[in-house]
Amino acid sequence: MSLPKPLVALSLGYFLVMLDVTVVNVAVPAIGESVHTDASALAWVVDGYSTVFAGLLLLGGGLGDRLGHRGVLLTGLGVFTVASLGCGFATAPLPLVAARMLQGVGGALLVPTSLALLAAAHPSRTARARAIGVWGGVAGVAFAAGPLVGGLLVAGLSWRAAFWINVPVALMAGWLTLRHVPATHTVRCGLDPVGQVLGVVGLTALAATLNEAGTRGWTSPPVLTALGVGVVALGLFVLVERRPGALLPPSLFRSPGFSQAAAIGVLLNLGYYGMLYLATLYFQNERGYGALGTGIALVPTVCTAVFAAPLSGRLTARYGPRLPMAGALLLGAAGFLGWLLAGPGTPYWQLLPALVITGLATPATVPAATAAIVQAVPDDSAGVASAVFNVARQIGNAVGVALFSTVPGLHPAALIASGAFLTGALLALTSATTTSPRALIA
Repeated sequence: MSLPKPLVALSLGYFLVMLDVTVVNVAVPAIGESVHTDASALAWVVDGYSTVFAGLLLLGGGLGDRLGHRGVLLTGLGVFTVASLGCGFATAPLPLVAARMLQGVGGALLVPTSLALLAAAHPSRTARARAIGVWGGVAGVAFAAGPLVGGLLVAGLSWRAAFWINVPVALMAGWLTLRHVPATHTVRCGLDPVGQVLGVVGLTALAATLNEAGTRGWTSPPVLTALGVGVVALGLFVLVERRPGALLPPSLFRSPGFSQAAAIGVLLNLGYYGMLYLATLYFQNERGYGALGTGIALVPTVCTAVFAAPLSGRLTARYGPRLPMAGALLLGAAGFLGWLLAGPGTPYWQLLPALVITGLATPATVPAATAAIVQAVPDDSAGVASAVFNVARQIGNAVGVALFSTVPGLHPAALIASGAFLTGALLALTSATTTSPRALIA
């Protein structure tokens, strides 16, 4: 069955953003040799993208709600394309890091606006839940496929191809968006410049703190400085946002299901992507796999996302988001326990249940949680709601990697990941939603 062209257009952009979170990881050694840089700069080649992406997500969502989602999305696609070319042609560390950060700017403009446009294109809650399932499935495949795609491109062509591949896909997404995605109604109110600046500074500083703490340590001066700046900026942001016309009104967090969905976003990424980071190191360092071999070993996680997210979208359309969220998270909590079998000589087939089950659970949770947070707010706040959920997930990702990099071994990390998913399941079961299952299928 063919997908609607607007859904294809909006999913392509999200695919690119999520792919570039992980596609670089396996290319790091080749990049270091090519541009002659040290470990510190290489860390920012990986982390600079996600840091800027997380820091600007609220800005992207707010601009979309106020200036028009399609225009902001197309701007994001353009920025992402230019930045990808810059990455591919970089011959020195500084231009490469700068281009990676510019990719983060493009991604932050693109992601929340793509979900808002998706919601506007599917006013029926049933159709919207199913479309979010496809959209979320594409993103899950992209994120998990990053190591495999990166390994194939590095082995067959060059690390630069990992960035050049973005260009034709981005151009196709832009063309389809112009042809098939209508513009949305804009909110005629101020841009809240003070809130925008405080949100960007606070979230960027917090993301930088979490990214750097894993390598520098929590007591290093740069980490403590970034943490202080982040805490102060976000504290002021909370005070400023109590005014009329705020970027992120506090009333949103009083909406049934909104805060719980945001918290689930943190716990979801903390557990899954923290373990994915350790699994990559495990296959490379303990098992001696190369970049391509590691990507192939993680294929079961990729394949399951293809049908898990659309299935979640259909279940959400029929039963509402709460039960699919809780069921998927409980499944993932059990799946992480399979990593307790991992050791230097453990046969690969014994690890398959952990890879398959957690690969099912994570993309199955995302569409339900996304639907929950979008349903919890008015339609004119869909961009900001999407941004909040993605900020929560990025924070979970950074916390998971920083935390699990300090955990002594896979086994304690597996227990932490299982506990995070179990906590998320309890939140889903106890959360209230504004939409009943009957309303979804009416």
